[in-house]
Amino acid sequence: MFDKIYDVIVVGGGHAGSEAAAAAANMGSQTLLITMNLQNIAQMSCNPAMGGIAKGQIVREIDALGGYSGIVSDTSAIQFKMLNKSKGPAMWSPRVQSDRMRFAEDWRMLLEQTKNLDFYQETVTGLVVNAGAVKGVKTSLGVEIKAKSVVLTNGTFLNGLIHIGEKNFGGGRAGERAATGITEQLINLGFESGRMKTGTPPRVDGRSLNFSKMIEQPGDSVPEKFSYSDLTTPLKAQRSCHMSYTSTEVHELLKEGFDRSPMFNGRIQSLGPRYCPSIEDKINRFADKDRHQIFVEPEGWNTVEYYINGFSTSLPEDVQFKALRAVKGFEKVKFFRPGYAIEYDYFPPTQLTHSLETKLVSGLFFAGQINGTTGYEEAASQGLMAGINASRKVQEKDPFILKRNEAYIGVLIDDLITKGTEEPYRMFTSRAEYRTLLRQDNADIRLTPKGHALGIVGEKRLRRMEEKHSKAEAFVTFFKTQSVKPEEANPVLEGKDSAPIRQSDKMFKIFSRPNIGIEDVRKFTAVESYIREKGLDREEIEQAEIQVKYSGYIAKEKNNADKLTRLEYVKIPPDFDYSQIKSMSYEAREKLKKVQPATVAQASRISGVSPNDISVLLVYMGR
Repeated sequence: MFDKIYDVIVVGGGHAGSEAAAAAANMGSQTLLITMNLQNIAQMSCNPAMGGIAKGQIVREIDALGGYSGIVSDTSAIQFKMLNKSKGPAMWSPRVQSDRMRFAEDWRMLLEQTKNLDFYQETVTGLVVNAGAVKGVKTSLGVEIKAKSVVLTNGTFLNGLIHIGEKNFGGGRAGERAATGITEQLINLGFESGRMKTGTPPRVDGRSLNFSKMIEQPGDSVPEKFSYSDLTTPLKAQRSCHMSYTSTEVHELLKEGFDRSPMFNGRIQSLGPRYCPSIEDKINRFADKDRHQIFVEPEGWNTVEYYINGFSTSLPEDVQFKALRAVKGFEKVKFFRPGYAIEYDYFPPTQLTHSLETKLVSGLFFAGQINGTTGYEEAASQGLMAGINASRKVQEKDPFILKRNEAYIGVLIDDLITKGTEEPYRMFTSRAEYRTLLRQDNADIRLTPKGHALGIVGEKRLRRMEEKHSKAEAFVTFFKTQSVKPEEANPVLEGKDSAPIRQSDKMFKIFSRPNIGIEDVRKFTAVESYIREKGLDREEIEQAEIQVKYSGYIAKEKNNADKLTRLEYVKIPPDFDYSQIKSMSYEAREKLKKVQPATVAQASRISGVSPNDISVLLVYMGR
């Protein structure tokens, strides 16, 4: 190990590090995963769940590209829900409640079965950099391990500082020490750094809770799964979550500790996630609300430990305890551990290229919270892309980059690289301008061919995707070519308060009506016969239904994407001198010099760069 030159070294064994190590190794690169504690690989540091709004789409995309997050989410799931089913399919988002211990164990087992991957338990304290290129890493024991590329996925460990009330102490996670040395070296190399904050709620003993006073939150009656592979199956049994509410009494009890809160007395000055605020922040920001939802989530199949989602806090532990006991169902609650906040170093991601390689040091890649993101899914997707591109760098191949109209992962990375972030970045469907194209149901159709071309998706999965796509397309063609007579269609239409037809009409036209669904058209003899004859499964039927009912929206969005994508192919030379463009605004010149966009499309998305600035740029480029 110590006399070997690795193709890729991955520092950190969280969600980003695990995906990065798996991707690089599966692409044939000799890979080493170094982490502080091998028992904590893929640890769920915060909530025991994967997916959710927009995040579920990312997990599906990771799976379609050959990553492991979807598989592990299925094998460790204790509950499955498809969120936003009452809205259009662009908003549907899968989510699983996970068994925390099984999730980490399954990840560890998958990684151990991955060829070309070595493991080492140690703390990385620095990088070996020579002539502007990374050459390896240094550990706390003074060992140097050589590598052709390095992926840093340090999570919240870089100079991590944990806060509970008036107390604070170094740590990257509860019970684990912080990592030092890397930030200081990177700053000396010319990198810009910042501080961010995140938090976590108390964990409690489920035996001390009164669930009869709470609202049960069961999983879907017919659960689906994350992974498109045949390695996993949908759940046959599920565990319920529960919901309760805070009250004015709870809020008053929490306010009693505000003078001891590190958030309000100035000890924490960094920004936390806007869309996942602490309970004290919610009370302060939404003073007009007299209650907030509290989700009570089991941590596994058999454990009695529960995660109190919605009650993240850094208040003193006695204040947390007293306030939580005033919540319905928590009157006799016992703590496993209090909530806490953690501050950590990050590096503004405008210092990266779209491959997640740093602009300052060749062969050095950043992924996960080091880039200012929050969430397992956002981290895992960056890890996957960094692992792929670190491997391709060593293999002297062009970087693999996903565009905004190809994947949520493309939106995420483009947002980070182009706009940067000053607060923990979280993915939402609203961030994706092409979300009708980037649905969770078609992630395999969009990305499995790309994963296969990269060498991390097998032939079997590609053929299964092609069969699904072919069958769904043929089913859509069936609806376009087949007609239905009034005597068969009208009883169905009248039952849905839809206008009857007077003569035979194409099924596609009838199916396209807003209030007509697949179960309605399956009452037509020809439709049900076709489904049985072709052996269509749920995914193929659902895919065809979406293509029929949303065909107009999909076609319009695809047309818009095609128009805007043209600018993605107008490349800007890496040494382009923006200072020569005097007719461009000063702010635009400064932003363009700093970000160094690779294409005109990317330049157009930089905050402070106007359409007029882009027109001027195109003129100077001879366009």
